[in-house]
Amino acid sequence: MAQSGAISHPIIAAFAARAGLRGIRFTVLLCVVLICGCFAAAAVLQMRNDRAHALAQAQVFETERAADAAAAAGATLDRLAAIGKAYADGQETNFAAEGIRNVSVFDGAGLALRTLESHDTPSLPQASVWPGGRQVYAPGLLTFPYDGRIVAISFDPKALVPSRMLARGALTLKDGSALLRDATWSGSGDGVPVAGWPVTVRTSVDEQSALAAWTGALPLYLFVILGPSLAGAALAAVFVREFERRARAAEAIRSLRATRPVEAKLLVRLAEAERRAVEDSRAKSEFIAHMSHELRTPLNAIIGFSEVIERGFYGPAGHPKYVEYAHDINEAGRNLHNKIGDILEFANVEAGRYPIALAPTDVCAVVQTCVGEHAGRAFSRRISLDVGFVQSGEALADRLAVDRILTSLITNALAYTAEGGRIRVDVLEEEGAVVVRVRDNGAGFTRAELAETGKPFKRFDRSGAQTGGGLGLTIAMALARRMNGAVRISGVPGGGSIAELRLPKA
Repeated sequence: MAQSGAISHPIIAAFAARAGLRGIRFTVLLCVVLICGCFAAAAVLQMRNDRAHALAQAQVFETERAADAAAAAGATLDRLAAIGKAYADGQETNFAAEGIRNVSVFDGAGLALRTLESHDTPSLPQASVWPGGRQVYAPGLLTFPYDGRIVAISFDPKALVPSRMLARGALTLKDGSALLRDATWSGSGDGVPVAGWPVTVRTSVDEQSALAAWTGALPLYLFVILGPSLAGAALAAVFVREFERRARAAEAIRSLRATRPVEAKLLVRLAEAERRAVEDSRAKSEFIAHMSHELRTPLNAIIGFSEVIERGFYGPAGHPKYVEYAHDINEAGRNLHNKIGDILEFANVEAGRYPIALAPTDVCAVVQTCVGEHAGRAFSRRISLDVGFVQSGEALADRLAVDRILTSLITNALAYTAEGGRIRVDVLEEEGAVVVRVRDNGAGFTRAELAETGKPFKRFDRSGAQTGGGLGLTIAMALARRMNGAVRISGVPGGGSIAELRLPKA
């Protein structure tokens, strides 16, 4: 029964954890929806306010334009009235200048007294019907009383207001009819009365032009809605994923603690074995991927050139090409031999089978030997390779391992230093340690490359530099660690590099 309770407790905890995760997901989703809704509502309200503001601004402009047109129409009607009065008094004036078609003078009973043009006499309403005062009729007639008489003027309505001032507008009378209208007038709009005359100037708003700027800003409103919403959703997804990961880890720890000690140890061992199996598989895959090209390239050269010599492609032996191909075969064979040697050496170091015998070692002597071995290669490339500052001292190390490490460091310096460069090797004594410093003025390394140094098969190709398989520095660092020392690499791009071997004093 106790065992059954121990088993059911983790199951209940797992169900509770899943329910909690679902609740968190629902809460986050609800918050994202509410945030998106708030942004959408704010954007819609702002869009409505901006649209209303744009139309209001356009209406103000149209009202001002209607007022200007009303002033122009009033001035023209006043001039027409002045001309009619002058005609009634018997004065001569220029009637055609103001678009006047005819002028007539009637007595109080509506009988014509005088007419400018007999063929186009304006018809006046009966005296009993005429409302009196200043009147304007369509399609172009105005009447007004003057000195006991009635003056009627027939005119062209187009002469009242310039056409450009009446765009999208009209001159309307008291009965709502249009005395003069523009073809684009919508038939609506606020009016401005003409002072002293029963005429109203009405203009309509051009919504398309008024809302052009507002329409162009619609993508910005869309960005205001979607931008924060998408960003919030992405952050919410990241936070939920991280929370779930931590919740699962915490639940696994609680479940592990709830199990018995023997089961917990078995689970830990199983997890460790699985992790090692994955790492071994990855290391194997990396090894195959890196060495497939490294081994096939020299083998292809050896096979190809040997077949040329075997078949006598250039005729009997003695042709200069055979000597050239023999040299290439030799170089490819040596290159393959070095790569296989590095691989075997790396395998021995990783497996702990590399023999290390710690003893007092004269590091200065080893440095002199290594520099002498590489002097020929440095001379052929016109690189200055010398030993600088030297302090006598012994380190507790293995002589062969130290020689192997220094050989790798000097080889790397020669590979990454251009012709005419300089390499200097210094031996220093610090507190409790002997330091060998290899300094060059070559291409140097970037910060990202320095973080990758020492990893197996990791090499950094440079223009004109011939690099190896990427195992030399890895072997050097591993040997230094086995001797309780360390290898450190530093440098800047284009400013050279410094390789430092630090070993404990004897």
